[in-house]
Amino acid sequence: MSATAPSPMPAAAEDGPVILTRGLTREYRLEGEVVRALNGIDLDIHRNEFVAIMGPSGSGKSTLMNMIGCLDTPTSGEYWLNGQRVSDMGDKQLARIRNKEIGFVFQTFNLLPRASSLHNVELPLIYAATPGKERRRRAQQALERVGLGERMNHRPSELSGGQRQRVAIARALTVDPRLIVADEAVSMVDVSIRISLLNLLLGLRSEMGVSIVLITHDLAVARYFARSGRIGVMYLGRMVELARSEALVADPAHPYSAALIAAIPEADPRITRSKERIELRTAEVPSLLNLPPGCTFHPRCPLAEPGLCDVKVPQLLPLPDETPREVACHVAIRERTPAAELIH
Repeated sequence: MSATAPSPMPAAAEDGPVILTRGLTREYRLEGEVVRALNGIDLDIHRNEFVAIMGPSGSGKSTLMNMIGCLDTPTSGEYWLNGQRVSDMGDKQLARIRNKEIGFVFQTFNLLPRASSLHNVELPLIYAATPGKERRRRAQQALERVGLGERMNHRPSELSGGQRQRVAIARALTVDPRLIVADEAVSMVDVSIRISLLNLLLGLRSEMGVSIVLITHDLAVARYFARSGRIGVMYLGRMVELARSEALVADPAHPYSAALIAAIPEADPRITRSKERIELRTAEVPSLLNLPPGCTFHPRCPLAEPGLCDVKVPQLLPLPDETPREVACHVAIRERTPAAELIH
């Protein structure tokens, strides 16, 4: 990628999204074949918003995380972060962006085993060349913010799993980020601790005014985290539905979203009975090396129409819902859009 100065966002979006992607695509070579792990993602994430991106292994959610976290560059497409076009930046420019504007919370904590909590939290500030006294002050403040003010000198082996993840969250806060990217941030801790960690992340949004993107394979986690935000559902490199959490859970538009929702266990038996079970045609997920034509979900979809779904790729389009929602499904678009609007 070139190291030219970043271009500004389109004029209409200058005061809008923290994240803006258009046609974001990432391809890799595997055994001489081209694998398109990410395929034309359009995504807007606004200030102070939390969005959960979910999908199974191979859906592209981790690749999308690498793109929006400036850990990798797209093969094609555009990406603006806080008004800067970063999709064409070189490695050094991307490193500066990561060190100053993005906080990361990873699945496995990634803490130095022989270092104290305080030193682990200082690491991003070391990379950002922050002076020592300021570095220590900010690291201490971050640990106090996550409730570990009395554990600053403890090593990771002296902390519980939940406490280690709190150290990782504190580390993400030290750069005073505008964006936090959390990759499977609660999957390595006990279920009893997950809610407290999710609540901690959610509290940071109101306290710091930060946008948070949670990457997860677990719809129950996505549902709780984004209960007043949005959920994006991915399948084989594409975003198939993006909607407010309550709307997606109550009335999923895409058949794949509906299948995921139906699979969530509910404590309330009335909710369980009210769910319509979605029977997929096959459990087998196509390979990224041999994607089916048209809609990649059509071999498994109970609503697929021959001559349409197996031929034409559906675009992520807005539905005329009361709450903003986008879906990539020919059948859903037709059935949920008034006839007059379809004509136009």
